[in-house]
Amino acid sequence: MGKALAFFYEDTSFKLTSRKKIRKWIEQVIHEEGYALNHINYVFCSDAYLLDINTTHLQHDFYTDIVTFDQSSDDKEIEADIYISVDRVANNANDRHIPFDKELARVMIHGVLHLLGYNDKTEEEKKQMREKEDSCISLHE
Repeated sequence: MGKALAFFYEDTSFKLTSRKKIRKWIEQVIHEEGYALNHINYVFCSDAYLLDINTTHLQHDFYTDIVTFDQSSDDKEIEADIYISVDRVANNANDRHIPFDKELARVMIHGVLHLLGYNDKTEEEKKQMREKEDSCISLHE
């Protein structure tokens, strides 16, 4: 078996840096939440690529920064495909006046938090999700 965290690129020139540090960080978050990491494939892509996935698989006809497909067969074991639009991440970072790398870390951990059972449908869930994202990002920095 290859790396528990794998990184792929579709329709983008973006390349992730600090892969080893990111792997360690995400594995730490998963283990601290009491889960085991089986495998996560991160696929970094363009807005157009992710819009097609969002429309085809989720019937959501709008741009988004992330789509997470949970492939886990065990409640406490993580296995997933996570698609991230680097175009959307760049726009979010610009809108929030924060560095691209910090916004990318937030989006990457956001997908993991969904896999760990955190949701963001209600205002209270969104608040809890943002607090957890911030807490996780502080571990990464």
